[in-house]
Amino acid sequence: MLGFDEDIINLRGIGEKTAALYHKVGVFSLWDLLMYLPRDYEVLPDVSPVKGVSSGEIAALNLTIKTNPSDIRLKGLRIISVLGFDDTGEIQLTWFNLPYIKATVKAGSTGVFYGKVSVAKNGLRLVLDQPKIYKWENYERERQVCHPIYPLTSGLTLKSIRKSVSQAFTQIPEIEDYLSDRERDELHLPPLDQAIRTIHSPNDLKEVRSSRDRLAFDEFLSFLISIERIKSERLDGHNGFVIEKAQDTEKAIAALPYELTSAQMRVWNEIMKDLENPVPMNRLVQGDVGSGKTIIAFLSLIMAAANGHQGVLMAPTEVLVMQHAKKLSELLDKAGLDIATEVLTGSLPLREKRSRRKRISSGEAKIVIGTHALIQEGVKFANLGVVITDEQHRFGVRQRLNLASRNGKASELPNVLVMSATPIPRTLALILYGDLDISIIDKRPDDRLPIKNCVVGPEYRKKAYAFIEKEISAGRQAYIVCPQIGPGEDGGELENVEEYMEKLQGAFGNRIRIGSLHGRMKNDEKNQIMDSFKSHELDLIVSTTVIEVGVDVPNATVMMIENAERFGLAQLHQLRGRVGRGGCQGYTIFIDTSKGQGKNARLEILNKSNDGFEIANEDLKLRGAGELSGIRQSGEMGFRIADIYRDAGLLRLAALFLERGGDELIDRFENNAAAKHFMNMSDIAGTL
Repeated sequence: MLGFDEDIINLRGIGEKTAALYHKVGVFSLWDLLMYLPRDYEVLPDVSPVKGVSSGEIAALNLTIKTNPSDIRLKGLRIISVLGFDDTGEIQLTWFNLPYIKATVKAGSTGVFYGKVSVAKNGLRLVLDQPKIYKWENYERERQVCHPIYPLTSGLTLKSIRKSVSQAFTQIPEIEDYLSDRERDELHLPPLDQAIRTIHSPNDLKEVRSSRDRLAFDEFLSFLISIERIKSERLDGHNGFVIEKAQDTEKAIAALPYELTSAQMRVWNEIMKDLENPVPMNRLVQGDVGSGKTIIAFLSLIMAAANGHQGVLMAPTEVLVMQHAKKLSELLDKAGLDIATEVLTGSLPLREKRSRRKRISSGEAKIVIGTHALIQEGVKFANLGVVITDEQHRFGVRQRLNLASRNGKASELPNVLVMSATPIPRTLALILYGDLDISIIDKRPDDRLPIKNCVVGPEYRKKAYAFIEKEISAGRQAYIVCPQIGPGEDGGELENVEEYMEKLQGAFGNRIRIGSLHGRMKNDEKNQIMDSFKSHELDLIVSTTVIEVGVDVPNATVMMIENAERFGLAQLHQLRGRVGRGGCQGYTIFIDTSKGQGKNARLEILNKSNDGFEIANEDLKLRGAGELSGIRQSGEMGFRIADIYRDAGLLRLAALFLERGGDELIDRFENNAAAKHFMNMSDIAGTL
């Protein structure tokens, strides 16, 4: 038998090449494979008559083959076609680059053919594209179960993943549960072993929901236990720094080209009161996209420096770090403040890193802005008074704690401020941020015009391109967001950055200067692209969601998001916050490719509102109604399985269960082999 930590390569049937493919999707251990959950499920439909199907439909047809296969080679494709019929009509069956089909399908043979219906180019005949072939009895058997559909990458097939998962279940013992039979009955949750096995091979969607609920509950509970542990550890034997009001912050406020909103001033007063208190501040500033959280962070850093302390701001990307550093430098110059500021990122040469670390550890650098490089070995602060993490949902609780612990004065804890633009209803925020006081900036600057939105189908693309070109001709800039980097990922269904670049060159020619941006690029490349975009050397960027967090190009007015139905609403709301930031009207075009599968209702919430908290509440109502929407659709707050909106009831249930179970429950959870892995699984709660 194998343990959860066993390397994936030790599973029978997985060699080095297959293991490398699994590594690309984040699967390294046996536990990773068990938690690599299906994104959706295929339920085979009843067999239909030819007369009853229409173009665009996924259908199963019980056919007799009328003709022997034709074999045509066209533009690098090998096309095999036959004609099939039943009592109601005829349909053409077509396969691309599957030469073995020619020997499989002969005139007079019968079977169930399952595929997508289209119309032939001449418009005279229906076509079943790339159909799978079943014997009648096999199809009836397969129709009784749900077939898991996993996220894919080029070279990793559904068949290989299903085989690996099936093999894994033969190699592990029964998974011990930390919940008793009585507790599971009270919670209406299945046993852990059953949930993990069933979610990969359910009989129906009811079993999927039940299994997924169990795993989401475990993920929430592990997160809440982490929070409890941190709350008890944080203040144990430690004092905080007292940071008093300073003239420097007044100078900075006076130097701003705008007035702070009443909401910003209210939150700033709450922070100043915290900083003057000897009890360490531990506060969340939650504000909608564009509400002005960053200036509050800058003022906190300036106040710390004015009191002789260091302040540090950690952001999730180098692009955002460089943007923050530039804006802070401009503010300090305008305010006439001479405060030594340092930037620390992972892409710096080693010699430069060492030099900057030395200035940080000596206390010479009063304000430090950086990425995860701030919590790497060798980074120490001399007198750290304020720690700020920007976009909290991108960092683990442990990462925040790690940064706060790097103070030279071990007996004193720095004041901690975390910022998030993820709109979360307050009732859920009180649970999720149980170790933090909460401040909300609930008013946007008056000069921000509401974004104009539209939700359209892919047939609108031509008009969208024309609109984008019109805005660019007027001197504006635009983004197009794709869910994937390259072709072949996730079964090749979704738009990707690499192929989209070619598509746009065909649409715009040399009239528009286009660049691309995605997570596989080196940091220097990403920074160069963003610098070119900010300086208007590029008109349009085709990007993945790497632009979601904090990117500020005031001249950008249009964003088009492909496959919008595949993103969570909070993420879509964050993305559209990148346009209309310079006083001009902003526009967002959501391309819905769900083809009438009932997902438009969620996108319509975005279409009708620009208020992140209203969107969050509406999303809570909609997803709370039991929508499945795949296993991992949004990933808000860094959870891998759970969804804070759809699973709001489970989150509350986990919080009540933990409160009732107390230390005894925590001990049981932490001593359970599977539960330990849940503790390390969520991005937000996990260790480094």
